[in-house]
Amino acid sequence: MPNPFAMPGVWLRCALHAHSTASDGELRPGCLVRHYERAGFDVLAITDHWIRTDEPSTEHLLVIPSTELDARLPGSARRAHVLALGVDEAPSAPDSELPTLAETAEWVLAHGGVPFLAHPYWSGLRTHELERCKGLLGVEVYNAGCELETGRGLSSVHWDELLETGRRWLAIAVDDTHHPGFDSGFAWTWVRTPERAPSGVLRALREGACYSSTGPTVDALDIERPAVEVRCSPAERVTLVTGARRGASVAAGRLGYRHNGEILEHAANGSIVAARLVGPNDAPYARLEIRDADGRTAWTNPLWP
Repeated sequence: MPNPFAMPGVWLRCALHAHSTASDGELRPGCLVRHYERAGFDVLAITDHWIRTDEPSTEHLLVIPSTELDARLPGSARRAHVLALGVDEAPSAPDSELPTLAETAEWVLAHGGVPFLAHPYWSGLRTHELERCKGLLGVEVYNAGCELETGRGLSSVHWDELLETGRRWLAIAVDDTHHPGFDSGFAWTWVRTPERAPSGVLRALREGACYSSTGPTVDALDIERPAVEVRCSPAERVTLVTGARRGASVAAGRLGYRHNGEILEHAANGSIVAARLVGPNDAPYARLEIRDADGRTAWTNPLWP
Protein backbone atom coordinates (compact mmCIF):
# COMPACT_ATOMS: atom_id res chain seq x y z
CA MET A 1 0.00 0.00 0.00
CA PRO A 2 1.24 3.54 -0.63
CA ASN A 3 2.34 5.79 2.20
CA PRO A 4 0.36 8.98 1.47
CA PHE A 5 2.43 10.87 4.04
CA ALA A 6 5.48 10.41 1.82
CA MET A 7 3.67 11.50 -1.37
CA PRO A 8 3.60 14.99 -2.91
CA GLY A 9 0.36 16.94 -2.83
CA VAL A 10 -2.10 18.53 -0.43
CA TRP A 11 -4.50 17.08 2.11
CA LEU A 12 -8.19 17.64 1.38
CA ARG A 13 -10.89 17.11 3.98
CA CYS A 14 -13.76 15.16 2.43
CA ALA A 15 -17.39 14.55 3.35
CA LEU A 16 -18.16 11.45 1.30
CA HIS A 17 -21.69 10.51 2.41
CA ALA A 18 -24.37 13.19 2.60
CA HIS A 19 -28.04 13.45 1.61
CA SER A 20 -30.09 16.33 0.27
CA THR A 21 -33.79 16.88 -0.42
CA ALA A 22 -33.24 14.99 -3.69
CA SER A 23 -33.75 11.91 -1.51
CA ASP A 24 -34.18 11.94 2.27
CA GLY A 25 -32.06 14.86 3.50
CA GLU A 26 -33.31 18.14 4.99
CA LEU A 27 -31.32 20.66 2.90
CA ARG A 28 -31.54 21.37 -0.81
CA PRO A 29 -28.36 20.41 -2.69
CA GLY A 30 -27.13 23.99 -2.98
CA CYS A 31 -27.72 24.63 0.72
CA LEU A 32 -25.91 21.40 1.60
CA VAL A 33 -22.91 22.59 -0.42
CA ARG A 34 -22.85 25.90 1.45
CA HIS A 35 -23.24 24.09 4.78
CA TYR A 36 -20.12 21.96 4.24
CA GLU A 37 -18.23 24.87 2.75
CA ARG A 38 -18.85 26.95 5.88
CA ALA A 39 -17.80 23.95 8.01
CA GLY A 40 -14.33 24.04 6.45
CA PHE A 41 -14.52 20.98 4.20
CA ASP A 42 -12.70 20.82 0.86
CA VAL A 43 -14.75 18.08 -0.84
CA LEU A 44 -18.38 16.98 -0.72
CA ALA A 45 -19.94 13.89 -2.32
CA ILE A 46 -23.72 14.19 -2.38
CA THR A 47 -24.95 10.59 -2.21
CA ASP A 48 -28.73 10.69 -2.56
CA HIS A 49 -30.46 7.32 -2.82
CA TRP A 50 -30.64 6.16 -6.46
CA ILE A 51 -30.12 9.75 -7.62
CA ARG A 52 -26.92 11.24 -9.02
CA THR A 53 -26.97 14.75 -7.59
CA ASP A 54 -24.73 16.95 -9.75
CA GLU A 55 -24.37 20.29 -7.94
CA PRO A 56 -21.73 22.83 -9.08
CA SER A 57 -18.52 23.18 -7.12
CA THR A 58 -17.65 26.50 -5.49
CA GLU A 59 -14.41 28.41 -5.13
CA HIS A 60 -13.61 26.55 -1.92
CA LEU A 61 -15.53 23.25 -2.14
CA LEU A 62 -15.25 20.51 -4.76
CA VAL A 63 -18.54 18.70 -5.30
CA ILE A 64 -18.36 15.15 -6.65
CA PRO A 65 -21.57 13.80 -8.23
CA SER A 66 -22.34 10.53 -6.47
CA THR A 67 -25.18 8.31 -5.30
CA GLU A 68 -26.04 5.57 -2.80
CA LEU A 69 -27.36 2.26 -4.11
CA ASP A 70 -29.10 -0.72 -2.53
CA ALA A 71 -27.93 -4.24 -3.30
CA ARG A 72 -28.99 -7.73 -2.32
CA LEU A 73 -26.89 -10.43 -0.75
CA PRO A 74 -27.50 -13.80 -2.43
CA GLY A 75 -29.07 -16.22 0.04
CA SER A 76 -29.82 -13.51 2.59
CA ALA A 77 -32.76 -11.26 3.39
CA ARG A 78 -30.40 -8.44 4.33
CA ARG A 79 -29.65 -5.51 2.06
CA ALA A 80 -26.32 -3.81 1.56
CA HIS A 81 -25.81 -0.16 0.69
CA VAL A 82 -23.03 0.99 -1.62
CA LEU A 83 -21.60 4.47 -2.07
CA ALA A 84 -21.01 5.14 -5.76
CA LEU A 85 -18.55 8.03 -5.59
CA GLY A 86 -17.90 9.99 -8.78
CA VAL A 87 -20.07 7.99 -11.19
CA ASP A 88 -20.59 9.58 -14.60
CA GLU A 89 -24.14 8.34 -15.13
CA ALA A 90 -27.37 8.36 -13.14
CA PRO A 91 -28.49 4.94 -11.85
CA SER A 92 -31.81 3.34 -12.68
CA ALA A 93 -33.71 1.93 -9.74
CA PRO A 94 -34.81 -1.65 -10.50
CA ASP A 95 -38.48 -2.41 -10.95
CA SER A 96 -38.29 -5.70 -9.09
CA GLU A 97 -35.25 -7.57 -7.75
CA LEU A 98 -32.21 -5.59 -6.64
CA PRO A 99 -28.85 -6.30 -8.26
CA THR A 100 -26.38 -8.28 -6.20
CA LEU A 101 -23.61 -6.58 -4.27
CA ALA A 102 -21.06 -7.71 -6.85
CA GLU A 103 -23.22 -6.49 -9.75
CA THR A 104 -23.64 -3.13 -8.04
CA ALA A 105 -19.89 -2.73 -7.55
CA GLU A 106 -19.37 -3.70 -11.20
CA TRP A 107 -21.81 -0.99 -12.33
CA VAL A 108 -20.05 1.66 -10.25
CA LEU A 109 -16.63 0.75 -11.65
CA ALA A 110 -17.97 0.65 -15.22
CA HIS A 111 -19.20 4.23 -14.81
CA GLY A 112 -15.93 5.66 -13.53
CA GLY A 113 -16.87 5.56 -9.87
CA VAL A 114 -15.36 4.33 -6.62
CA PRO A 115 -17.54 1.79 -4.72
CA PHE A 116 -17.43 1.65 -0.92
CA LEU A 117 -19.63 -0.51 1.27
CA ALA A 118 -21.71 1.67 3.59
CA HIS A 119 -22.35 1.02 7.30
CA PRO A 120 -22.12 -2.82 7.43
CA TYR A 121 -22.67 -2.94 11.21
CA TRP A 122 -25.83 -0.84 10.95
CA SER A 123 -26.99 -3.03 8.04
CA GLY A 124 -26.45 -6.21 10.07
CA LEU A 125 -24.05 -7.68 7.52
CA ARG A 126 -21.81 -10.63 8.27
CA THR A 127 -18.21 -10.75 7.12
CA HIS A 128 -18.58 -14.11 5.39
CA GLU A 129 -21.29 -12.58 3.20
CA LEU A 130 -18.75 -10.09 1.85
CA GLU A 131 -15.67 -12.25 1.35
CA ARG A 132 -16.47 -13.33 -2.20
CA CYS A 133 -17.79 -9.98 -3.40
CA LYS A 134 -15.45 -8.59 -6.04
CA GLY A 135 -15.21 -4.97 -7.07
CA LEU A 136 -15.74 -3.16 -3.78
CA LEU A 137 -12.71 -1.06 -2.82
CA GLY A 138 -13.47 -0.68 0.83
CA VAL A 139 -15.82 0.01 3.69
CA GLU A 140 -17.03 2.78 5.95
CA VAL A 141 -15.05 2.11 9.11
CA TYR A 142 -17.14 4.76 10.87
CA ASN A 143 -20.55 6.23 10.06
CA ALA A 144 -21.50 9.08 12.39
CA GLY A 145 -25.21 9.04 11.55
CA CYS A 146 -25.52 5.35 12.34
CA GLU A 147 -23.61 5.85 15.59
CA LEU A 148 -25.83 8.75 16.64
CA GLU A 149 -29.06 6.94 15.81
CA THR A 150 -28.44 3.34 16.88
CA GLY A 151 -24.91 3.04 18.29
CA ARG A 152 -23.89 0.91 15.29
CA GLY A 153 -21.54 3.26 13.47
CA LEU A 154 -18.17 1.55 14.02
CA SER A 155 -17.39 -1.28 11.58
CA SER A 156 -13.72 -1.92 12.37
CA VAL A 157 -14.42 -5.61 13.14
CA HIS A 158 -15.80 -6.15 9.62
CA TRP A 159 -12.77 -4.36 8.20
CA ASP A 160 -10.24 -6.34 10.22
CA GLU A 161 -11.83 -9.68 9.47
CA LEU A 162 -11.74 -8.94 5.74
CA LEU A 163 -8.13 -7.76 5.94
CA GLU A 164 -7.20 -11.01 7.66
CA THR A 165 -8.61 -12.97 4.73
CA GLY A 166 -6.23 -11.14 2.40
CA ARG A 167 -8.77 -8.64 1.04
CA ARG A 168 -6.99 -5.29 0.80
CA TRP A 169 -10.02 -3.19 1.60
CA LEU A 170 -9.59 0.50 2.27
CA ALA A 171 -11.64 2.48 4.78
CA ILE A 172 -13.34 5.85 4.94
CA ALA A 173 -15.15 7.72 7.74
CA VAL A 174 -18.34 9.63 6.94
CA ASP A 175 -21.17 11.67 8.39
CA ASP A 176 -24.05 10.13 6.39
CA THR A 177 -25.81 13.37 7.19
CA HIS A 178 -29.57 13.76 6.78
CA HIS A 179 -30.05 16.58 9.30
CA PRO A 180 -27.14 19.00 8.76
CA GLY A 181 -26.14 20.77 11.92
CA PHE A 182 -27.22 17.81 14.02
CA ASP A 183 -25.45 14.91 12.30
CA SER A 184 -22.77 16.67 10.24
CA GLY A 185 -19.12 17.48 10.88
CA PHE A 186 -18.53 14.39 13.04
CA ALA A 187 -16.43 12.26 10.66
CA TRP A 188 -14.41 12.77 7.49
CA THR A 189 -11.76 11.35 5.20
CA TRP A 190 -8.47 13.09 4.40
CA VAL A 191 -7.15 12.45 0.88
CA ARG A 192 -3.68 13.27 -0.41
CA THR A 193 -3.65 14.50 -3.99
CA PRO A 194 -1.35 16.59 -6.19
CA GLU A 195 -4.35 18.11 -7.94
CA ARG A 196 -7.30 19.88 -6.36
CA ALA A 197 -9.87 18.31 -8.66
CA PRO A 198 -12.50 15.55 -8.45
CA SER A 199 -10.27 13.30 -10.56
CA GLY A 200 -7.46 13.71 -8.02
CA VAL A 201 -9.77 12.90 -5.11
CA LEU A 202 -11.12 9.78 -6.79
CA ARG A 203 -7.62 8.63 -7.70
CA ALA A 204 -6.50 9.05 -4.08
CA LEU A 205 -9.46 6.99 -2.88
CA ARG A 206 -8.73 4.23 -5.38
CA GLU A 207 -5.05 4.09 -4.41
CA GLY A 208 -5.53 4.37 -0.65
CA ALA A 209 -3.83 7.76 -0.40
CA CYS A 210 -6.16 8.71 2.44
CA TYR A 211 -7.02 8.22 6.10
CA SER A 212 -10.14 8.61 8.21
CA SER A 213 -10.85 10.64 11.33
CA THR A 214 -13.40 11.91 13.80
CA GLY A 215 -10.85 14.41 15.16
CA PRO A 216 -7.15 13.43 15.42
CA THR A 217 -4.70 14.21 12.65
CA VAL A 218 -1.71 12.23 11.43
CA ASP A 219 1.17 14.59 10.71
CA ALA A 220 3.91 12.20 9.61
CA LEU A 221 4.34 8.48 9.15
CA ASP A 222 7.51 6.47 8.60
CA ILE A 223 7.21 2.77 7.80
CA GLU A 224 10.06 0.28 8.06
CA ARG A 225 8.24 -3.00 8.37
CA PRO A 226 7.58 -4.28 10.98
CA ALA A 227 8.15 -0.90 12.74
CA VAL A 228 6.09 2.25 12.34
CA GLU A 229 6.88 5.74 13.61
CA VAL A 230 4.04 8.23 13.73
CA ARG A 231 3.70 11.90 14.61
CA CYS A 232 0.18 13.05 15.37
CA SER A 233 -2.04 15.53 17.18
CA PRO A 234 -2.12 14.95 20.98
CA ALA A 235 -3.34 11.42 21.65
CA GLU A 236 -4.14 9.25 24.65
CA ARG A 237 -3.48 5.98 22.84
CA VAL A 238 -1.77 4.90 19.62
CA THR A 239 -2.33 1.33 18.44
CA LEU A 240 -0.86 -0.74 15.63
CA VAL A 241 -3.51 -3.29 14.65
CA THR A 242 -1.95 -6.32 12.93
CA GLY A 243 -4.46 -9.15 13.19
CA ALA A 244 -6.05 -11.32 15.83
CA ARG A 245 -4.28 -11.40 19.23
CA ARG A 246 -1.26 -9.45 18.00
CA GLY A 247 -0.22 -5.85 17.63
CA ALA A 248 1.35 -2.97 19.55
CA SER A 249 0.07 -0.06 21.61
CA VAL A 250 1.18 2.83 23.79
CA ALA A 251 -0.91 4.90 26.16
CA ALA A 252 -0.30 8.27 27.81
CA GLY A 253 -0.18 8.89 31.53
CA ARG A 254 2.13 7.90 34.38
CA LEU A 255 0.77 4.36 34.36
CA GLY A 256 0.08 4.22 30.63
CA TYR A 257 0.30 0.67 29.34
CA ARG A 258 2.87 0.01 26.62
CA HIS A 259 3.09 -3.12 24.50
CA ASN A 260 5.69 -3.50 21.74
CA GLY A 261 6.04 0.25 21.47
CA GLU A 262 7.55 3.39 22.93
CA ILE A 263 6.50 7.02 23.22
CA LEU A 264 9.00 9.23 21.43
CA GLU A 265 7.57 12.60 22.41
CA HIS A 266 4.94 14.02 24.76
CA ALA A 267 2.93 17.22 24.55
CA ALA A 268 3.05 19.61 27.50
CA ASN A 269 -0.03 17.95 29.02
CA GLY A 270 1.47 14.46 28.76
CA SER A 271 -0.38 13.40 25.63
CA ILE A 272 1.43 11.43 22.94
CA VAL A 273 2.58 13.34 19.85
CA ALA A 274 5.12 10.83 18.52
CA ALA A 275 5.43 7.07 18.97
CA ARG A 276 7.19 4.02 17.58
CA LEU A 277 5.39 0.68 17.40
CA VAL A 278 6.63 -2.70 16.24
CA GLY A 279 4.37 -5.41 14.88
CA PRO A 280 5.17 -9.07 14.27
CA ASN A 281 7.33 -9.85 11.24
CA ASP A 282 4.68 -12.09 9.70
CA ALA A 283 1.69 -9.80 10.27
CA PRO A 284 -0.72 -10.11 7.30
CA TYR A 285 -1.50 -6.39 7.50
CA ALA A 286 -1.01 -3.38 9.73
CA ARG A 287 -3.03 -0.24 10.34
CA LEU A 288 -2.87 2.53 12.92
CA GLU A 289 -5.56 3.83 15.26
CA ILE A 290 -5.02 7.10 17.13
CA ARG A 291 -7.43 8.05 19.93
CA ASP A 292 -7.47 11.39 21.73
CA ALA A 293 -8.61 12.36 25.25
CA ASP A 294 -12.19 12.94 24.01
CA GLY A 295 -12.45 9.45 22.54
CA ARG A 296 -12.18 10.66 18.95
CA THR A 297 -10.25 8.39 16.58
CA ALA A 298 -8.19 8.42 13.40
CA TRP A 299 -7.66 5.30 11.28
CA THR A 300 -4.93 4.88 8.68
CA ASN A 301 -5.43 2.56 5.78
CA PRO A 302 -3.36 -0.64 5.72
CA LEU A 303 0.36 0.12 5.85
CA TRP A 304 1.36 -3.26 4.42
CA PRO A 305 1.58 -5.49 2.51
